[in-house]
Formats: sequence, C-alpha cells, structure tokens
Amino acid sequence: MSVGTNGERLPGARAGKPSGSSDLNSLYPFLYSDAGDLDAVLAEVRRSTIDKIHQIVALRHEVLARDSRRLAECASAMAAAFAGGGRLFAIGNGGSSTDAADLASLFLHPGPGRQALPAFTLTGDIAVLTALSNDVSFDVVFARQIAAFGRRGDVVVGLSTSGNSTNLVRAFGEAGKRGLLTVGLAGYEGGAMAEMGSIDHLFVVPTESVHRIQEAQTTIYHTLWELTLNELTTGKADPARAERREVARGVGDHD
Repeated sequence: MSVGTNGERLPGARAGKPSGSSDLNSLYPFLYSDAGDLDAVLAEVRRSTIDKIHQIVALRHEVLARDSRRLAECASAMAAAFAGGGRLFAIGNGGSSTDAADLASLFLHPGPGRQALPAFTLTGDIAVLTALSNDVSFDVVFARQIAAFGRRGDVVVGLSTSGNSTNLVRAFGEAGKRGLLTVGLAGYEGGAMAEMGSIDHLFVVPTESVHRIQEAQTTIYHTLWELTLNELTTGKADPARAERREVARGVGDHD
C-alpha cells in the first residue's frame, strides 16, 4: 500500500505499489541527474526551495482568507468548551501525531501571562496504543480512548493529510455519539472525513502535496489556538490578527 511521509494511505494509491528512489526522483529530480555540475545542482536546489516557500505562503493566505470566519466560529466553540470545564484530545498518525502533540503542548504551555488549559495527545501512552493495536485493531486506538476518557463538552481535534485515516474516522464517530465537539484538519478534498458530514468544524487544505498540507495545517491549528486563548481572555476572536501573526511566523520558519 502506498503511503505518505506521515504513514497515511494516500488518495488513489494502489495497494502493493512499490516505493523507493523513483519516488524521490519525482520530488527532487535534480538530485538524481547525471549532470556533474555542482553549481547547477545548488542553483536548482535554491530555486526549488524558493518555489516551495512561495507555494506555502500563498496556500496559507488562501486558506486563512477562505476560512477566517469559520476559524473564528470554531475557536469560539472551543473557548466555550474550555470555559465549561472541557478538555482537548488531539489525535493523528505519523507526522500528524507530532502535530497533535504540538497542539496539546500549546494549550498546556501557552507562555507567560496566558492560562494553561487541559489538553492531551492520545498517541502519548505507548502501552495503550500497543495493547489496543495487538488485542483489537489499530483502527480503534483513538475511539477506545475517547470512549474511556471523553465526556460531553470535551473537544477532539484530529489531523490527517489524506482525510482517510480509519482510526480518525472511527474516533470522530465515537466523539460525536458522546457529545464532544469535533474539529478536523485534512488535505486533498477532505477524503473520508469530509464524507462523514458529521465533523462539527472541518478545515481542508486544497492541495495534493503532503508537505504543503502539513505546513498549512500547522498554521490552522496555531490560529485556532491563538483565537481560542484570545476569546477566553477578551471575549472576542480576531482572525485578522491571527492571520497576520501566523503568516509572519510561517515566512520566518523558512528564513
């Protein structure tokens, strides 16, 4: 089965398709060229890097411009959940699991002068993950934990580049049944997460590049974090301010 860099099944991928140097060749052809001109290779690497920076900056602008109102609405719902004693559970696979951990860490350690909020990543307990994977199925590693720990008024945020992660789809289904607020981040056209039609707030990054999807998703959840804290502090979410800060942060990341 063909998978992305974060271990997810990619849309349209065929089972059994081999991966290897040919995949890397398609991403970085200048590294596999027969030409021995080092200066030419370095120039191509530089051009490729600049192109990718322009792509992600433009994509971040597009997503934030399109979804600014919905981001503010989602942050308001998250703030209300926290104000009511709710907790946040973040989930994802592969690279998306590290983003989930980062999101939980942002709420737990927001910095000086900001209120820490209860947030957890459900990929953190290796004993639980391996027990459920071995004894039941990897498809239920998040749903079972939500069933055990989740309660009405909590928040589940799930990140997937493809939108097709079965364990996330199962988790969102379980969370919805139990009255949790559900927030999804996906790429491509949203995949199975979009087909569910039951995720309260779904943000789709419209590109087929896994790298750009994850970079844009980082901007989305940082924006949600900032808007949520701002709403809890001032009673008002300001997506324009968050967009300016996140675009600036994103450009700085590539300096």
